Amino acid sequence: MKSSFKDLFEQTSWEDTSVAISSVTSSMVERALDRKGTGGLEDFRALVSSAAVDYLEPMARLSHELTRQRFGNGVRLFAPMYLSNECQNICDYCGFSLTNAVPRKTLTASEIIAEASVLNQQGFEHVLLVTGEAQRKVHLQYFRDALSVLRPHFANLSMEVQPLEQHEYESLASEGLHSVLVYQETYHSGSYRSHHPKGKKSNMIWRLETPDRLGAAGVKKIGLGCLYGLTEDWRTDAFFAALHLDYLERTYWRSTYSMSFPRMRPHEGETAPDANITDRDVVQLLCAYRIFNHELELTLSTRESPMFRDHAFKLGVTTMSAGSRTEPGGYASKDADETLEQFSISDDRSPAEVARMLVSAGYEPVWKDWDASYDCHSANNLQTESTLDDQPLELVG
Repeated sequence: MKSSFKDLFEQTSWEDTSVAISSVTSSMVERALDRKGTGGLEDFRALVSSAAVDYLEPMARLSHELTRQRFGNGVRLFAPMYLSNECQNICDYCGFSLTNAVPRKTLTASEIIAEASVLNQQGFEHVLLVTGEAQRKVHLQYFRDALSVLRPHFANLSMEVQPLEQHEYESLASEGLHSVLVYQETYHSGSYRSHHPKGKKSNMIWRLETPDRLGAAGVKKIGLGCLYGLTEDWRTDAFFAALHLDYLERTYWRSTYSMSFPRMRPHEGETAPDANITDRDVVQLLCAYRIFNHELELTLSTRESPMFRDHAFKLGVTTMSAGSRTEPGGYASKDADETLEQFSISDDRSPAEVARMLVSAGYEPVWKDWDASYDCHSANNLQTESTLDDQPLELVG
């Protein structure tokens, strides 16, 4: 790879950025609001600062206005499908961490089909495939097989798995992969090392350059984000995510982008957050990103409480998960083992309940936001030798 975000990242001082954010004045926030964020990263720096806390109401109004102008009243719904909780990394904030003595499970083809059947019945057309990072168990061929199984039954297939090589992403795109989420977790080098002491994920630069490989591979949508709570100076973390986004949009302009705002949630082997991120903080983040980037897709997950989601989504959210389970096999099994879960969700309402909430607020739940028929390739040309167990692979139910 000739160049990547790594170059810009290493040229940008965390300490200087933090000082610049803490030095923002009220007049700088007002200027950012007046020009509706068209000042780029300078405006984002102002809107994510402590000085902007006193301007949350005008920020919320502007964020809501910009979102309705660009996205209308539609909110896309998706469900995460956890394929495996096997992981070879030690991440002290994650229930899948290698050091946690929890049962491990990787779904077979028939179990994937059972999960898909439940999600189909609930109305989902968009699923996010999630695994831990265990290359011997969940590898390229496993992902290709899973996509092949699921492609006929969902309009949109996304993934949140270990970082891969560019040619591997190209291979998955040929199987119908639409988007990839790869959260940096934190852009603070010291915090990253502290929270990722072992495993391939401990290589911060390898992860940092993943969106470059995605863009070069032509993946249609790339998802970014920090795990808020890992770094004390969360405002600076948010700025570096915005810097990353700005670089990617200028470099890989054929892809679209999304941003998420996960906060640390209870999990096996729980580690206390380095920063307490309040609801007001998340609102500020959401509004700052929307005003900074009017085209950006913003996601709010079931990590957040029902009450918070019911109010915050109106400020700029375009995508929400619903009815989520964070353990492999969690949808199809009535006796799902909660010790397998990555973290505890907060909003446990059914997809139908979330959809009714959206309708009652004057919004439209969007179950299908992409159709594979728009792609140039033909699914008939996609053949692979399956390594999944339990054939045949037809969806039932």
